[in-house]
Amino acid sequence: MSSAPGKLIVLSGPGGVGKSTIVAELKKFDHFYFSVSATTRQPRPGEIDGVAYHFVSDAEFSQMVDSKVFLEWAEFAGAKYGTPKQPVLNALQQGKHVLLEIEIEGARQVKRSMPSAVMVFLQPPSMAELEARITNRGTDTPERIAARLALARQEMAAAGEFDHLLTNHQVDEVIQALVSLATS
Repeated sequence: MSSAPGKLIVLSGPGGVGKSTIVAELKKFDHFYFSVSATTRQPRPGEIDGVAYHFVSDAEFSQMVDSKVFLEWAEFAGAKYGTPKQPVLNALQQGKHVLLEIEIEGARQVKRSMPSAVMVFLQPPSMAELEARITNRGTDTPERIAARLALARQEMAAAGEFDHLLTNHQVDEVIQALVSLATS
């Protein structure tokens, strides 16, 4: 492994834009490290503790916050999520590029504590496309879809805070751009 430290890349953007799909594809590249966040939400079917997330109680999460375990943390959709700091720092020291897929507020926290982080905002080709993606998932009620779209509009307003703006037209193009940012 290279002795040069890796780059920290923060990927954020509105819900439904395709961040999870991008991360799944990037996991095929062995020079990237993906942190496992802690959360207070309940596991979904098929999620494995320590793989999908570290599932913890509210009390455990509060203790982790108090102990400054997290690089960033936020409350989202009724649950708390946090990125443990030490595994990220270890991976960077080992020369791996770390990709954090996190919400806007978490991205802001990372930028404050690690100003060298490369901030990437992933946007949809259009709001109509984002609405179609969220609606076509078939997992949300009409009320939940409306709430997600309202939040997405707020999140889109934060795009100017990021170093790079990528439009998710084609997954392969976004992957190439992220690999290029990490290796340049």
